[in-house]
Amino acid sequence: MAGGKTECLDGIAGIARAAEILRAGGIVAFPTETVYGLGANALDPAAVAKIFSAKERPGWDPVIAHVSDRDMVARVAQVTPAAEKLMDVFWPGPLTLLLPKTAAVPDSVTAGRPLVGVRMPRHELALALIRETGAPLAAPSANRFGRTSPTTAAHVLEDLDGRIDAVLDGGPTAVGVESTVIGPAEEGLRWVMYRPGGVSVAELERVLGTGSVSVFRPAESASAPEGLPSPGVGIRHYAPRARLVLVFEPSRKEVASRLSLIETIDTLPESPDRVGVMLPDGWDASHAAFIYRWGAWGDGDALARRLFAGLRDLDERGAKVIVCPVPEMDGIGEAIRDRLRKAAREK
Repeated sequence: MAGGKTECLDGIAGIARAAEILRAGGIVAFPTETVYGLGANALDPAAVAKIFSAKERPGWDPVIAHVSDRDMVARVAQVTPAAEKLMDVFWPGPLTLLLPKTAAVPDSVTAGRPLVGVRMPRHELALALIRETGAPLAAPSANRFGRTSPTTAAHVLEDLDGRIDAVLDGGPTAVGVESTVIGPAEEGLRWVMYRPGGVSVAELERVLGTGSVSVFRPAESASAPEGLPSPGVGIRHYAPRARLVLVFEPSRKEVASRLSLIETIDTLPESPDRVGVMLPDGWDASHAAFIYRWGAWGDGDALARRLFAGLRDLDERGAKVIVCPVPEMDGIGEAIRDRLRKAAREK
C-alpha cells in the first residue's frame, strides 16, 4: 500500500480502517502517551520489514512489541515474577520490559536477540487499535532513523509521508519522550535501565528494592552497534538537522544557567540570524533569530512534553544551530538529558 500519499485517519473514527490496514500487512503510525509509533503486526515478518524500510532503520536495532492486555503478553514473551510486579504498578504506562521472547516473535523484531521489548501503552487510541487489530504491534518511533521523535501526526508526515500507509491522529502526546526500557541483569538478581523515560530509577526501586536498578552506559559497551542490547541506546539518536549545542546548568542555579546560555550564544561561530534557542519561560535570548518557548524551567513534565516539538520547530524555521540548556532535575530530567546528549553527538 505504501508508496502513494499516506492516508490520514482521525481518532476513534479511524481505528477500524487503521486495523484493517495492519491486518493486511500494512504499516500505520499511531499515538501513544510517549511519542507516535510506527506499527506493524509484530508476528508478521514481512510487515515488520516494512517498518525498517520506511524508517531506513538498520536491522541491528530491535523494536518494541506493544500489547493491549496481559493475555497478549503471553503471545510474545515469557513473564517472570519480577516483571509481573512491575506490570502491576506501571502498566499501562511508559515502561518497556525486556523479557525472553516466544517462538512466535520474528527475529527481525529483536534483531536476533533472545529478549523482546514489551509495553502496554497508556493511550486509549493505541489500546483500541491493538485490540481491533487482534495482534501485538511492533512499533519504534514514527520518524526517519536517528531523527527527532514525533509527538504529533504532523511530525510523522514530515518524515514519512508517502512511505507509510496511514497515520492515526490522536493529537499531541502527553509524555513527549520515549518509554523507559529495563531488562534483567546477567546475574538475574538486578535490573538494568537501558533507556530513561517516563518511569525513573527511584520509582522502579520502590517496587524492586533499593539498589536493584543500574543504569546502562553506552560508552562503556562495545562500539559495534550490533552489540547494543536494547532499542534506543544508540550513541547518536533523536537528532535535529541543525547542529545542537548544549548548555549545562552550573550548580543547579537558574541565574547562572541564564548567563551561560547568553554567553554560549555570543561565542558561536554562526551569525545570529542562523541561531535557534530552546528558551525556558522568563529567560532572555533576544539576539537569537529563532526562539521556541520551551516552558517553565522547573517543570520537568512540560519540558519533556515539548522537547522534540521544539527541536522540530526550530529546524523547520531554518535554524542552523540550536542552543539548548540542559536541566539537572531528577526523574523525567534523566530522560531529557539522555535525549539531548544523544542528539548533540556528532556521530
